[in-house]
Amino acid sequence: MKDLTQGSINQHLVAMAIPMAIGMLVQTLYLMIDLYFVAKLGPTAIAGVSTGGSFMFAIMALTQMLGVGAVALIAHAVGAKDQPRANLIFNQSLVLSGLCGVLALVGGYALIGPYLRTLAADAPTVAAGTTYLEWFMPGLALQFALIAMASALRGTGIVRPTMVVQLVTVALNCVLAPVLIGGVGTGHPMGVAGAGLASTVSVAVGVAILTAYYVTLEKYVAFHRDQWRPRLDTWLKILNIGFPAGGEFALMFVYMSLVYYVISPFGAEAQAGVGIGSRVMQAVFLPVMAIAFAVAPVAGQNFGAKNAARVRETFRDAIVMGGVLMLIVGVLTWIFARQLIGLFFDASPDVLSVGATFLHFVCWNFVFSGLIFTCSGMFQALGNTWPSVLASATRLVTFALPVLWLSRRPEFRIEHVWYVSVATVWFQALVSFLFVRREMNRRLQFAA
Repeated sequence: MKDLTQGSINQHLVAMAIPMAIGMLVQTLYLMIDLYFVAKLGPTAIAGVSTGGSFMFAIMALTQMLGVGAVALIAHAVGAKDQPRANLIFNQSLVLSGLCGVLALVGGYALIGPYLRTLAADAPTVAAGTTYLEWFMPGLALQFALIAMASALRGTGIVRPTMVVQLVTVALNCVLAPVLIGGVGTGHPMGVAGAGLASTVSVAVGVAILTAYYVTLEKYVAFHRDQWRPRLDTWLKILNIGFPAGGEFALMFVYMSLVYYVISPFGAEAQAGVGIGSRVMQAVFLPVMAIAFAVAPVAGQNFGAKNAARVRETFRDAIVMGGVLMLIVGVLTWIFARQLIGLFFDASPDVLSVGATFLHFVCWNFVFSGLIFTCSGMFQALGNTWPSVLASATRLVTFALPVLWLSRRPEFRIEHVWYVSVATVWFQALVSFLFVRREMNRRLQFAA
């Protein structure tokens, strides 16, 4: 356990953000590695994996329901120096993650077909996406256990073990992807199925390594079988914080699904370009996302210790750090958009053109997206994530209605989607900031 209620706020944020940024980069590399090798199979394969990969947002929504709630409650317990409560929350989150993993696996296989038939541009894209998800779904289900263990460590201020595990898994994925996708060394290429299988095996190894870490090294929060009997009251506390955060990712899933739906008339090349551009965008978002993820445990422990001044300082410092980083990243993305996509993917000129155009537009969102991420971390730290999902819902509504209307106009172009996206992100940033100020004024009254 690391006490975040003492010492420099900036140092705590940076010390936690660096390994988390590396870990999130590793997670992003899962799909980038798959897309890199899948790109050699053609635009249809890229579009299938990209469209199927958007299904990850649905699983991420469910994992965040557990992870965010566990981080907040464990951080509060650590700040209050209540180790027994931290252990109870951790063990109950494990039980809940096991149940959710099973439900996600069963439900995921049932929904793959209808989901892809709704969004994909053509039948070959549907087939490619279906094959990919059928092999990747067990790995997505195992994410629940991985997130539960990683979230508990983050709540206690420890992030390096998770980073190491993620580095190992992505290294394994790098080895497996060419072997399974292209048949390197075996002579039996699996195509997009190999991409899904490589990721599933890598996630399974990551779960095994992190479990071994808990058994042999971790002491502050640990496995206690006597605490595995379901406690509905604890589940409700976890979900009360985590459910809105999961809802936020669910809205992202709806948003990405809507994007793929409205651009489907432009063909598989357009969906492939947006898929590649989205992965690059996720990669360049990592620094500010890492800072936002660090906000939750740093501010959360200080909230548990009833130190209002340090909670407010955490928010201010994170906004400044994130804003500066995203400004720099946004400028670089604007200049090197095409090179960023071409650096990772040997795609067709049409795919590269769509991806580069996408990045040229969304880079105007970067500073505002950084503010949104920081606000989201602060909501988690304060133990009330409902305002965050409400802000995301306002963005989805203000995006969906104009885009659906425009998509039915004869002069509709794909750039219209990005114009609306930029405007709605700015609006969401303003709403999120106002909500955070209101929540801090309400919940930090113990300062008196």
